Amino acid sequence: MRLFSRPMRLFSRMDRKAAASIEKIHHAQSRRLTYRNSRCVEEVIAAAAVAASRVLGQDMFHVQFRGALAMASGKIAEMQTGEGKTLTAVAAAAWYARAGRGVHIMTVNDYLARRDANWMRDVYGHMELSVAYIQQGMTVAERQAAYRADVTYATGTEVGFDYLRDQMALSPTGQVHRPFASAIIDEADSILIDEARIPLVIAGGGDKEDTFLAVADSTARQLHFGRDFTFGDSNRNVTMTDAGIARAERFSGCANLYEPANLFLLAALQNALHAHALLRRDVDYIVKDGSVKSVDEWKGRVVEDRRWPSGLHAALEVKERVKIRPEGVILGSITLQNLVALYPEVCGMTGTAASQADELRKIYGLDVEVIPTNRPMIRIDQPDVMFRTKASKVQAIVEEVRRVHATGQPVLIGTASVEESDGLSALLRDLPHEVLNARDDAREAAIVARAGERGAITVSTNMAGRGTDIRLGEGVAALGGLSVIGANRHESRRIDSQLRGRAGRQGDPGQSRFFVSLEDDLVVKYGGSSPEEMQKFAEGQNLEIRLLLQKYESTIEGQRLKMQALRQSILTGQKECGSELERLVALRTIDDLWSQHLSNVAELRAGVAWVSWGGRDQLHAFLTKAHEWFEELELSLENEIALRLAQAESGGPDPRERGAVWTYLTTDQPFGTWTQRVTRGVMRLMKR
Repeated sequence: MRLFSRPMRLFSRMDRKAAASIEKIHHAQSRRLTYRNSRCVEEVIAAAAVAASRVLGQDMFHVQFRGALAMASGKIAEMQTGEGKTLTAVAAAAWYARAGRGVHIMTVNDYLARRDANWMRDVYGHMELSVAYIQQGMTVAERQAAYRADVTYATGTEVGFDYLRDQMALSPTGQVHRPFASAIIDEADSILIDEARIPLVIAGGGDKEDTFLAVADSTARQLHFGRDFTFGDSNRNVTMTDAGIARAERFSGCANLYEPANLFLLAALQNALHAHALLRRDVDYIVKDGSVKSVDEWKGRVVEDRRWPSGLHAALEVKERVKIRPEGVILGSITLQNLVALYPEVCGMTGTAASQADELRKIYGLDVEVIPTNRPMIRIDQPDVMFRTKASKVQAIVEEVRRVHATGQPVLIGTASVEESDGLSALLRDLPHEVLNARDDAREAAIVARAGERGAITVSTNMAGRGTDIRLGEGVAALGGLSVIGANRHESRRIDSQLRGRAGRQGDPGQSRFFVSLEDDLVVKYGGSSPEEMQKFAEGQNLEIRLLLQKYESTIEGQRLKMQALRQSILTGQKECGSELERLVALRTIDDLWSQHLSNVAELRAGVAWVSWGGRDQLHAFLTKAHEWFEELELSLENEIALRLAQAESGGPDPRERGAVWTYLTTDQPFGTWTQRVTRGVMRLMKR
């Protein structure tokens, strides 16, 4: 046995039980008997360890056992980079797969889903478990086959979009999912916190042309910060001054922007102003292949098919002079947080979760268990260096890169944006280096593979901060390992920890240091005596926002689940429709009324700010009205189905014809809804 190289005395009681189980299973005659009949979690994880040893020649570390045991007990295991989370997940998946109901391992991108499934395929096969993966562009038949596997690797967005499409299928054969059972979430903090509030949207139909886009864009270009508008809410909103309102009315040819007849023009103007003043090209988005593409602030990567809501994306497209894409009518939507809640069993793993342990417990009921590293961490994390201006900070970073490069030690510089990475690259143009950002993410694997070589310099956005494993080249350890330089502090401490974690993997040497200036976005937005203080404040503020949004969504999610159960019973024939035509009409009627309900609720939520003028509680007003509307929907459903059935029987529209539908991601009102922005302006006028 090569499964453990450390003396047994170093193991905890749980580890000793697992080691004993390995010995037992290693000598067993039947893999099927030992795995399928195991009811002890240690034995199942031990079986996975044996499979990995035989198939891959990799012996699981005792810390991987601890991570697998933590996940098997429904926790999030915090394991540092290079500690073998991929194999650890296999052992946990084996435990959950024993029931035969399917396990979904959620990854952060398609590449990792495909890589991990193929990499571990033979390990699963040794335990007689099937494995598959989901990718964009797969057919319904391919997705059905993948979800029937014992273990399925997929991104959370692909799982969610498949779920939304299933809710619109007109026959059971058009659905790809089976009932949700177990989910193992890779990079759990990213999916459960950073991306949790992102709505996944399925839409159809077309948009009416917005005749106000051009005039709003032209007007916004003539307004100036300070004189015509100011920033508020930690730079999350733009508010026009009295002078700005008057100037906007003159430029747009409007007598009073706040007349009811002009509210759509005002909304378009607010969106245009946000597009010009708050969203920055090569920071928040890039323009590529003739379209505006959102850049994920947490990962530094382009997010395909993500749009800003409420007309804001269209305002960006007009700003950048690219083709305007329709948003369509929302037919269904679900957030990743609500998607995860559909699984009876959930666990996860990540390199950074402890700082958000309270949030994960409050929202998901998931505890975090910090798993120690297999070898002692010897990376040196230097204290931050503070500067008065950005210019002096950047100059110091360049000097530090040159100093370290002269020793042969590889350097990784983490930046906050495409713009910043390009700027540092220009200052280092006399040195050979690579740039990794959203403009050229196709080269990511090749760049990262060389980032640990002697003399390498890599300038990167947050792309290099998560899901990457930088291995040291020959002789680099003797030089001190990888040197990580953070050009900014992020709002989240976890993002900084992810960047630091690129160095010091598996006991390697390394060092890290962050450079901060008083002009950095974090300092300007939040102030404070130290970056950590500011980060804690920002994290607390973001948590409050997420908890508030959860309260708004809980009722609507309950309504959605109720409608989904009714629809599914009709789809599968459990509810006694009189004919196939009636069944189809009933399904389409439910879809149409639910889509209208979503639209009404969106407008209601946008308008709750008006309610506060009367001294009423906004949340209570929202929930009361949403409940009232849903009751009306339920009461009208039967009559509406009968009416549409009569129309269909008289030669009306074919209920099977829906037209094109598409999916996209959106953000959850990043600057408040347009109606909320309107109210700010109205209140300002009332104070004149």
